[in-house]
Amino acid sequence: MEMSARTIVAGNWKMHTEAGTANALLDALVAWSAANPGHVSMVVAPPFPFLGMAVEKAGSAGSVIIAAQNCHQEEQGAFTGEVGVPMLRSIGVQACIVGHSERRQYYGEHDAIIARKIKMLLKHGLQPIYCCGENREERESGRFREVVADQIRKALGGLVPAEIAKLVVAYEPVWAIGTGLTATPEQAAEMHAFIRAELCQLAGGVAKEVPVLYGGSCKPENATGIFRGDEVNGGLIGGAALVADTFLELVRIAGAVKQH
Repeated sequence: MEMSARTIVAGNWKMHTEAGTANALLDALVAWSAANPGHVSMVVAPPFPFLGMAVEKAGSAGSVIIAAQNCHQEEQGAFTGEVGVPMLRSIGVQACIVGHSERRQYYGEHDAIIARKIKMLLKHGLQPIYCCGENREERESGRFREVVADQIRKALGGLVPAEIAKLVVAYEPVWAIGTGLTATPEQAAEMHAFIRAELCQLAGGVAKEVPVLYGGSCKPENATGIFRGDEVNGGLIGGAALVADTFLELVRIAGAVKQH
């Protein structure tokens, strides 16, 4: 199942929550989404232990898409501690984040591995949410366009246009995540337009419909300006996704901005 709306707000819980807090947060999000159907797809990416619970809760409303935070590039095997795409599919997970900056930084994941993960997700009918973006040194040296273009070409260059059309892409300005620095709406808009152009080079016209999300410390205070960007189709939210009221305010802002 693919995300039905081009405007998407996705919450990446990372390694946060325990069973009780995850349960309460899911209840709040599912209840709100069921009562407020609209033009925004809500995606929730809890930690692995809570995916089954999340799928069960979301199933009652059908309005929240459950995503995993990562997957392995092989279908199965002797990979202790890893999670395969067929496992995710078997419990009803619909999407998966790949290439997140933290996976790149802390676990050495590079675009050749990420490309294999994307292929595996597409093979089994899960929607990849592919992350790309530059760090502070790459931004300040002026190499940020080159870096992001290289990431996109290496991770997605082996896909045919019909496969690229099934992706969601998230732009992560790594230098603006947890650093106190903030990307301006102009910087976000510029990079989203650049990413769109790169996707179109790979896939032609179908790439114009690929949602491109902003993933850099998005909060209610700066969301309106960022979401107004022509090629900004929503957000991949980190810390703000852990508080139901805050996350839902971002969903409301995205819906309001993109309907005007």
